[in-house]
Amino acid sequence: MSQEESFVSHLVELRDRLIRSLVVVLLLFGVCFYFSGEIMKFLSQPLYQALPPGTKPVFTDQAGAFFTLTKVSFLTAVLLSLPWILYQAWAFVAPGLYEHEKKFALPLIVSSVFFLVVGIAFAYWFVLPAAYKFFFAFASRTGADILQDLQKYWDFTLAIFFGFGITFEVPVVEMLLVKLGMVTTEQLRAARRYVIVGAFIVAAVLTPPDVLSQFMLAIPLILLYELGIFLAGFIKARSQAPEEAPAADPAAGSTDP
Repeated sequence: MSQEESFVSHLVELRDRLIRSLVVVLLLFGVCFYFSGEIMKFLSQPLYQALPPGTKPVFTDQAGAFFTLTKVSFLTAVLLSLPWILYQAWAFVAPGLYEHEKKFALPLIVSSVFFLVVGIAFAYWFVLPAAYKFFFAFASRTGADILQDLQKYWDFTLAIFFGFGITFEVPVVEMLLVKLGMVTTEQLRAARRYVIVGAFIVAAVLTPPDVLSQFMLAIPLILLYELGIFLAGFIKARSQAPEEAPAADPAAGSTDP
């Protein structure tokens, strides 16, 4: 097969895998849109729990409900289909990888999805309830009635999910940097003191201005950093190229008297 034919065949395969991914996303979008009301109620539980008794959220725009439910359905479909999308990406690139590269790439893909989901779940179960309790407690000091627009709630929730999903990818970034040789595990350990300070700065930016919320993000970030150091050393050792493996001591194998 000529180089041009090989290039065309790769483009065809890429197109086919993109189509397969898109079909699954669209099918899941249809299912999620059908259940979009239930999905939105589930995602709004932190808000409902924080609202004063006898109140409920509202839509201030007549088209707000439609666009909000559409966005919720689409992003839920993308999240649910993420394993399938990553599998298609893996199936496309895997034939061109060496065996030791496969040993690194597959755990990296799996762990990136895992930490993304953990970050979103952490934001939903812990951060959003604390954030809205803080907001409403602060607003109640003014004596004004509290109305929460669900469209604005979803925009805020999406930003929180995205922020925590990305920040929880710290171990994945560490594994990638160590594998690429940009840093070593010893350098990561030496940077602990700066990471601790940076974790609290990030927490102060991403969370409401109360100490509890900041600790709820800073402490997991520090623990994730330590986990990343361990995983980076483990994955690098398991995915060494044959020429990178330590050579055997010639004297050890000698049988001369």
